[in-house]
Parts: sequence; C-alpha cells; structure tokens
Amino acid sequence: MKWDKIITTEQEYENALKRLSLIFDDNPDSPEGMEAELLVTLIDKYEKEHYSIALPEPITAIKEAMEMKGLKDKDLIPAIGSKTTVSLVLNRKRALTIDMIRNLHELLGLPVEVLIQPYELNGSQEMVK
Repeated sequence: MKWDKIITTEQEYENALKRLSLIFDDNPDSPEGMEAELLVTLIDKYEKEHYSIALPEPITAIKEAMEMKGLKDKDLIPAIGSKTTVSLVLNRKRALTIDMIRNLHELLGLPVEVLIQPYELNGSQEMVK
C-alpha cells in the first residue's frame, strides 16, 4: 500500500501497523526507513484522534504523584505556600496559581499541561480556568 494520505479507517490503521512492524528497524536513510518515519507520524495522528487518553485532573495528579514519591501534605509547602494553603488547594477550595503550577512541575515532575487544566472547586459551581 502506498502511504500518500492520512489514515482514516481502522483497516488502514491496522495495515499501517503491520507494515511498520516489518520496516521499523530499517536504516532511516533508506526508502523503507523514510516510509517508517512517515507511518509513525500517520499512526500517531490516527491514535490521537481515535484513541486519545484524557489527562488526569490536576489535583488528582498531584495527589497521585505525592503518593508515588511518598510525600506528605507538608512536603508541598515550599511549592504551594503555607500548610493552610496546601490544605485548601488539595481540598479544591483554592485554585492553583501560576507560581504554584511552576513549583509543582519542578517538585513533582508533573507536566504543565496536566496542572493548567480547568477543574472544579468544592463548594462552587465554578470551574477554575
């Protein structure tokens, strides 16, 4: 099959995966290597459109990162502020600020894309944007 258009069907996607598995390790400068690079791009585009994985909600991501790193609420004080502010943020009563997002990105290694997403505050119908 010639790859001269984007992948639009599941069958084209399956065919592209099969072909890529055959030529994946070819020399990048060879015609097959260039075809493999093109297929990776086409497959990636199709997967993002059809199999996208939603990013975790910011506060949930923070709590999961804390658990994985064995951190307690008090360990976030340098990134967020006082003990009270940490509690308010983790309980969704106060929104993350730009500085908090930067600091949490550095401290926890969370992608900024996760931390900047809108999320709901408790006790409010308002979404943090």
